[in-house]
Amino acid sequence: MHPLLSRLLPFLRWFPMSAAGLRADLVAGITVALVLVPQSMAYAQLAGLPVVYGLYASFVPVIVASLWGSSSQLHTGPVAMLSLMSAAALIPFATPGSERFIELSVMLALMVGVLRLALGVLSLGAVVNLLSSPVIVGFTNAAALIIGLSQLSKVLGVPFPRTESYLADLWRVILQVPETHLLTLGFALGAWLLISGLRRYRPRLPGILLAVLLATVVSALIGFEQKITVQTSQIVDPQVLASLEQLDDSQKRMSEITAELAEIGRRADVLEGDGGLYAVSQVAEVRAQVPALEFEQAARKRDVTRLLVELHNLELHSAEEADGKRVFSVADGESDAALSDHRRWRFQGVRDGEVTLSAGGDVVGVIPAGLPSLEVPVVHGDLLVALLPAALVMALIGFMEATSISKAIATSTGERVNTNKELVGQGLANIAGSFFNAFTVSGSFSRSAVAARTGARTGLFAIVSAFAVVLVLLFFTQYLYHLPQAVLAVIVMMAVFSLIRISPLVHAWKVDRVGATIGTITFVATLVMAPAIANGILLGVSLTVLDFLIRTMRPRAEIVARKPDGTLGGIRANRLMPMSEQFVPVRFDGSLTFVNVAYFEDIILEAIADFPEAKAILVVGSGINDIDASGEEKILEVAQRLRKVGVTLMFSGLKHQVRRLLERGGVIEQLGRNAFFPDKETALRTLLQAYGDGAARQGRDARGLAAADVAAPR
Repeated sequence: MHPLLSRLLPFLRWFPMSAAGLRADLVAGITVALVLVPQSMAYAQLAGLPVVYGLYASFVPVIVASLWGSSSQLHTGPVAMLSLMSAAALIPFATPGSERFIELSVMLALMVGVLRLALGVLSLGAVVNLLSSPVIVGFTNAAALIIGLSQLSKVLGVPFPRTESYLADLWRVILQVPETHLLTLGFALGAWLLISGLRRYRPRLPGILLAVLLATVVSALIGFEQKITVQTSQIVDPQVLASLEQLDDSQKRMSEITAELAEIGRRADVLEGDGGLYAVSQVAEVRAQVPALEFEQAARKRDVTRLLVELHNLELHSAEEADGKRVFSVADGESDAALSDHRRWRFQGVRDGEVTLSAGGDVVGVIPAGLPSLEVPVVHGDLLVALLPAALVMALIGFMEATSISKAIATSTGERVNTNKELVGQGLANIAGSFFNAFTVSGSFSRSAVAARTGARTGLFAIVSAFAVVLVLLFFTQYLYHLPQAVLAVIVMMAVFSLIRISPLVHAWKVDRVGATIGTITFVATLVMAPAIANGILLGVSLTVLDFLIRTMRPRAEIVARKPDGTLGGIRANRLMPMSEQFVPVRFDGSLTFVNVAYFEDIILEAIADFPEAKAILVVGSGINDIDASGEEKILEVAQRLRKVGVTLMFSGLKHQVRRLLERGGVIEQLGRNAFFPDKETALRTLLQAYGDGAARQGRDARGLAAADVAAPR
């Protein structure tokens, strides 16, 4: 096969395909599909979307990623982490489940896809290295907790209003525990017990699918939903009616504010495009309306949150009046019970004067049948800049997940994984998916593990799973109406809680306390900043980069001497006697560049200050991997200063590339070739012969060094 053709069409490597390989991919694809269908619906809800969009995201993106990815067993599709991040990024701009929210979800998928594709085409897969292991672990643990606990309201059957503070929302859910809908909780516990039991005792059986099917059948048989819609005029309690009207008004006003903010953004973009001083003043005038609207939006959101909880916690009974009209009121005595239908009705929602009440639990409801249509994604230009940070973080997190999975599988299969090709595949999957109403997708740990365990040979298995989803969309959506949402919540919780790992942070604390601290800060920040969890990992990355810069600016540097075993060690750290009064060996372990040349100078001058009788300073430079123009200049400058006081600056063990750069820059010529030794042992032997070791200060040890002698080893 021609190399160019192989790069453009990587799926051609699947062929020729043996009968055994084809059979293995068919089995793996069907098995993965049994997990994919319920997971995709659950993750769609987590993303704030109707469940059908999870099925849409499990069709075209899965096929594209398998065709252009580099891993044969990586399964792409909806995942918990990116679903939550997508919802968190979009909630400030639209109401979950609304048409605008769906448009923004698709647009965000397109943005993530373009970013991943660009990184892959430019071979920038190494940028993921900015995410250190402690930061990833801290973020993943926090995100898993956030995702899992966000499903608690569905397990209990109580509302979970979304505000700017996830922890406050979670506390509101906990306060509603006494209002738990017991049958909903029963479905959740039953699903958890069934899935857990089958995983332990019958791992080959599709536990998730069986739980979904059984729960759906039972829900339909017992009439689990029990939902009705009534007019506000049928609510006879004046206080309840007033709360309903206030809630309806606040929800409408929030939608209006969202539309007004979007229109302001569009008008500002148009004016900025016009240019000129007048346009600038107009833009400022237009944008001046934003703070007041955002303040009102936040106040309305708080009102909606409070009213939703208060109304849901009311227990309504129905009764028939003399004229046959059915009315609802808060139960307050035996007289009400006599006329009641003996059902306890709970508030579910209100819109345009119509109130939804429920005496049962929440189910998935109607799932539109049919395949997603081909549509050009709606791009809201006014939100591109606002969503760019979230899109970038999602692109990196998703890529990190995908490559981690691919490399883990490749360890056992021996398959070579190209991270840049994987970026291209993931990017194309999200771009193509956005044209078919798919939200952001990435590689899935659980489904890829199932594929590897069932013997998938090529990416064909993923295509088989995608066509299984097609069959569900065409023929089976109607049968999922009665699926309890609590079961989907359990599926999400079980998937994400398995990602929580504490041991890596504990291990990191033993090896690198600074890194472990940053990982812990990332964990706490992600929890506190939720639902804007992208800010948590951005903080972690910022701290990691800062730590790297500090380490680079102040590399390990110390005066060294012989240890009892003959090796060199720091005088201060190891409480060693100096080798000589006449020469001072100084180890410098770091590239000598513009960021640390001042530190290099300080180290040399401090050594001279502590050893005023020294005639030579030997820089043990085996740890210097690179040098730039600033480093060269600083060496010459320091050498000249030392020469004025009768001290020679010398180097040993410089790497070939460093010595070559010094040669090219004329540094070696100016300092003299005798000032450069091939290795430290040669240098120490030569200097000891020249200056002797008997001149070392008697009685001086590391405790006698001043605190400012030299930086202690890091």
